[in-house]
Amino acid sequence: MRGGNTLLGAAGLAAFLALGEAVPRLGLVEEAYAPPTSRIAAALGAELTDPAFWSALGDTLTGWALGLALAVAAGVCAGVLLGVVPCLREVTASTIEFLRPIPSVALIPLAVLLYGTALPSVLLLVVYAAFWQVLLQTLHGVQDVDPVAEETARAYRLSTWARVRHLLWPTALPYVMTGVRLAASVALILAVTAELVIGAPGLGQRIAVAQASQAVPEMYALIVVTGLLGLVVNVGARAVERRALAWHPSVRAEVPA
Repeated sequence: MRGGNTLLGAAGLAAFLALGEAVPRLGLVEEAYAPPTSRIAAALGAELTDPAFWSALGDTLTGWALGLALAVAAGVCAGVLLGVVPCLREVTASTIEFLRPIPSVALIPLAVLLYGTALPSVLLLVVYAAFWQVLLQTLHGVQDVDPVAEETARAYRLSTWARVRHLLWPTALPYVMTGVRLAASVALILAVTAELVIGAPGLGQRIAVAQASQAVPEMYALIVVTGLLGLVVNVGARAVERRALAWHPSVRAEVPA
């Protein structure tokens, strides 16, 4: 079944690439705006031989990785703290509901004002966007602790650390990993967006330069790279999630007998 799905996916991708080659060749769209797949592939090959491309890729991955790490650390710590201290959760509830819906791109003027086009501007946007994904999932996980298990832990007079380690964390971990997986994709989107809009070094900046210089095949090639990067991030996050939750019934059920 899995092999059949792989073949169908490959067939669908091949059909999409063939369509991308045929549409401009048949004159349905102008090649100046939508070049054929072969030209995009040639431009991509040229990009892969350019050291500046790899430098830009490294800048994007640096902003993504640092921002994601900061967001996960802050989101998990804040989520656990707010989850185990009810009064603190009540005090901060309105603030969270006010800040959470603010789009990260709305902070671009502030980021530029504070840090210009340097890496901290990218980190500000990435951390702000990814933080909420982890925080909310962690909060849900902490609140999902079985009341009976919690009362049992209190009856046995387990220490706070023991309760967090053996009760709260195993319950919250599946939620946390979901938050991390979502945050990883959001962080990449914001990293590229920041580079594209404010001109921070990275793939987004190269896309903007290619668009401004009318290097359309190169622009599409760089867009393809960001798409492939997003695919790798998603697959990697799912692999980490499955490994971290190998003991969980939801993951064990995915493994064929």
